[in-house]
Amino acid sequence: MSKPNGLNSDDSNSGIKLLDRDGSILAFNERVLDWAKRPEVPLLERLRYLCIVSSNLDEFFEVRADLHMSAFRNGDTKGIYNIKTFETVYHTARDLVAEQYSLYNAVLLPSLHKVGIKLLSHGERNLAQKKWVQDYFRREVKPLLVPVGLDPAHPFPQVANKSLNFIVQLSGKDAFGKSNDIAIVKVPRVLPRVIPLPAKVAGHGKAFVLLSSVIRAHLNDLFPGREVGQFSQFRVTRNSDLSVDEEEVENLRTALRKGLQHRQYGQALRLEVSDSCSEHLSDFLLKQFSLPKSALFRAAGPVNLVRLSQLIDLVDDPAFLFPAYQSSFPKQLKQGESIFARMQKGDVLIHQPFESFDGVLAFLKEAVEDPQVLAIKQTIYRTGSDPAMMNLLREAVRRGKEVTAVVELKARFDEEANINWAEQLESVGAQVVYGVVGLKTHAKMLLVTRREGRVLKRYGHLSTGNYNPRTAKLYTDLSYLTCDARMTADMDTLFVHLASPSRLGRMNKLWAAPFLLQNNMVQKIESVGAAAAKGLPARIVAKMNSLTDPVLIHALISAGQKGAQIDLIVRGACMLPAGIPGKTDNIRVRSIIGRFLEHSRVFFFEADTVQDIYLSSADWMSRNMTRRVELAWPVLELSLRQRLIDECLLAYLHDTRNAWTLDADGKYRRVEKQGRKPQSAQALLMQKYSPAQSKSR
Repeated sequence: MSKPNGLNSDDSNSGIKLLDRDGSILAFNERVLDWAKRPEVPLLERLRYLCIVSSNLDEFFEVRADLHMSAFRNGDTKGIYNIKTFETVYHTARDLVAEQYSLYNAVLLPSLHKVGIKLLSHGERNLAQKKWVQDYFRREVKPLLVPVGLDPAHPFPQVANKSLNFIVQLSGKDAFGKSNDIAIVKVPRVLPRVIPLPAKVAGHGKAFVLLSSVIRAHLNDLFPGREVGQFSQFRVTRNSDLSVDEEEVENLRTALRKGLQHRQYGQALRLEVSDSCSEHLSDFLLKQFSLPKSALFRAAGPVNLVRLSQLIDLVDDPAFLFPAYQSSFPKQLKQGESIFARMQKGDVLIHQPFESFDGVLAFLKEAVEDPQVLAIKQTIYRTGSDPAMMNLLREAVRRGKEVTAVVELKARFDEEANINWAEQLESVGAQVVYGVVGLKTHAKMLLVTRREGRVLKRYGHLSTGNYNPRTAKLYTDLSYLTCDARMTADMDTLFVHLASPSRLGRMNKLWAAPFLLQNNMVQKIESVGAAAAKGLPARIVAKMNSLTDPVLIHALISAGQKGAQIDLIVRGACMLPAGIPGKTDNIRVRSIIGRFLEHSRVFFFEADTVQDIYLSSADWMSRNMTRRVELAWPVLELSLRQRLIDECLLAYLHDTRNAWTLDADGKYRRVEKQGRKPQSAQALLMQKYSPAQSKSR
C-alpha cells in the first residue's frame, strides 16, 4: 500500500489542499515496482521493471531533488520546498529503494537461480570460475583502472554523475613512505557491468558475474604492498538540469554543447554505498560531496540496478519474456496505396503501439519520393538514435525539397542527440531552427505541402508522442493524419511563428500553448460545470500522463462541485485529491500501469448536447501550459471519435487488471474485482490489433 503523498498547495476558494507532486511521482514508482512483484509476470520482465524503477529514481534525483536540497541547505521552513519536504522525499525514496533490494535479494535472485540463471558472487564461485574471473580482471579490467591515493598532491578526484567507484581504506605505507590510507578507484563506463561466464566454467544453465563483484574480489591486486581494509562501492547522483540563459547567448547550440560537458559534475544530491560500508567511510564521502546524512542510501547489492538490464539482453530467452508482440499496419491504411489519396477521403487515426509507427514513416516516405511535394516541415523533440526519419529528411533535401526542421535542443537528456541531428540536417542544406526563445517546442507535427494542379494542398500529421520509432513500440500514443484545410493552415501558422520573430497568427481549430491552450481547456471545463449546474448532462473523461497544473485542477474541482461527473486516467503524478466527501466526490482518478507505457492524451467534454474530443501533445502541467509550445486538436470525424471513446477511455475505465485508484488520503489502491476475470485494456487492444485479427477482418 502506498504511503500518503503529503499535502501541498491550497485552493483558497475551496479550502482543498492539493497532493504533493514529488510524493505522487514516488507513488507512481511504487506502482511500477508492483509489476516486479507479480509472480504471473515473466521473470526477466520482472527484473526489467525493477530496473525501470531505478532509472526513474535516478532521473527524479537528477531533476527534482535539487529544489528540496537547496531548501534544506538554506534552512527554509516555509514554502513548497522546505526542510520537511526534503526529509519526507528522501525518506520515502529510501524506503522504496530498500523495498527494491529486498525484492531483488529475496525473490528475483533465487527465482533466477532456480531456472538456471545465476549471478555468482565471489563466495559462490568454484575454483575454475574464480580462476576465469581472475584472468578476466587482469586482462580486461585492471589495465583500465587507475587507483588514486589521497594526499595533498592527489586530492579527491572528480566523480562523474552515476558512475561506479570504490573507496578503499589501506594500511601500511606507500612506496614513498607515506601513510595515505584512503584511495579511490574510478570504474570506466566502457566496461560491461554484467559479464557472462563461458560454458566451460558456467556449469548447468547460464552464469554471470557483476563487474562490481569482480573488482571487489581483486582490490588487493590494485595496491601491491598495501593491505586492503574497509572498502565500499559508491555512486553519486548529481543535479543534471542544464541552465542556459537564451537571452544572453549568441548561439544556443554552442552554449548547450558546453553545458553538456559540465552536466556530469553538477551539485551532488544522493550518495549510494554498499550496505556494509563503514560509517567512517560513508561519513568521509558525505563530507567530500557536501551532503547531509539524509542523502545517504545503502544498497544491499550493486549500487546501480539500472545496469542489470544488461542481464536481460544477455539471457535473451523468450521463456522468461513477454510473448513477442507484432504491431499491425494501421487499419485505415493499405500498404502500397497512396496515403495522400487516403487522407483526401477523411482523417486517419493510428493507435500505437497496437498499430505500427510504420504508417507514419510511410507517410513521410511517400512525401519524400513524390515529385509533386515541394516542402516538408517537422518538429523534432525526441527522435532517439534510430536514423529512419532523419535519413528520409536528408533524402528530401537531396531531391530538392524545402525541408524545415524545428529541433528542440533542450529536450532533457536528449540534448546531445538533437544537437547532432541538427548539425547533420544543416550540413545537407535543411533549414534548422530552434523554436521560440525561452520556450521548449514540445508540439509534435509534420506538414507536407504538395502541388495538385494549380493549387498547393497541405497534408499534416499530429501526434501525442515523439517521432521515435523505438519508443513507438513501447509507448501508447495516437497519430493523426489530416488534410483538413483549417487544421493544416493552423499548423503552417505555428511553423511560421517558430521559424521567425512574427507573432502567432489567428488559429482556426488548433489550440496552442503558451497562448490559448490553458484558457481554452478551462473554458471547456467550465462549460461542463455550467451544464451540470442546470441539471443537464455533464461529463469529463481525461487521459494524460500527469495532472499538476493548479489552474486546471481547480477548474475540475469547481465543475465537480457543480455536479459534473469527472473521470481522470492519470498514469503518473496527480495532485488532485479525488473522492473527498462533499468536496471532490464527483471526481475519480485512476492510474494504469501496464506492459506499455501509457503516453496518449485524450480529453472528452460533454455539456448538454455538445460533445468534444481533443488530442494533445501536452499533459496538464504548468510547464506545458505556460513554458512550452504545445498543441491540442479536435477530432471531428464521428467514427474516429467513437474509436477514441472505446479504445482510450472506456477500455481504461473498465480495466480491472492493471488499474489503481487514488483515494482521498492520497494513497493508491489496486483495483480488484471478485468473481470475474480481470480485464486489461492493453491486452484487449493487443488482441484487437494483432496481425492475425487484422487479416480476419
